[in-house]
Amino acid sequence: MIEQLFFYGFSAILIFAGVMVITARNSVHAALFLVLAFCTSAALWLLLEAEFLAMTLVLVYVGAVMVLFLFVVMMLDVNIAPLREGFIRYLPVGILVTTLIAVELAMTVGARRFGLDIMPAPVRQGPEYSNTETLGLALYTDYLYPFEIAAVILLVAMVAAIVLTMRRRQGVKHQKPEQQVTVRREDRVKLVKM
Repeated sequence: MIEQLFFYGFSAILIFAGVMVITARNSVHAALFLVLAFCTSAALWLLLEAEFLAMTLVLVYVGAVMVLFLFVVMMLDVNIAPLREGFIRYLPVGILVTTLIAVELAMTVGARRFGLDIMPAPVRQGPEYSNTETLGLALYTDYLYPFEIAAVILLVAMVAAIVLTMRRRQGVKHQKPEQQVTVRREDRVKLVKM
């Protein structure tokens, strides 16, 4: 009973935070509501006894990604007024898309397909159970190749982002390691007898 109370409480906070991320007029407030959404999602993971995933969500997204995002948003100080001028013009399309998504979710995720009679509640594990060990074993045995492929794809994306953002600027001195390695003493030092 108390678990259901916690679940519905955290779910209500999560839905509220998700709506506020979309509707907040200030981008800093939207980012802070996103932090709240991540923290309540972590609480829901804890209710499912997935402590490792909950702590990873808090450490990676709240601790690193959102802090970086907040710094960028606060430093850029974007003027949002021109971006919101066409809001009313696209409101009917937005309401239509939102309604379609809500209907699809209601048809897909409902008690008819995800009720406790069809999908039983997860089995409670003892205190000696470690979901981190189970996750590691599954990740590095059954799903090793997809894990490695995902790592390579992320590495390629990271290198591509670095290459795309590198620009040659005029007036900036760059070191050339290939010339530094081939330099001789006679090229750099000149002995003068007086």
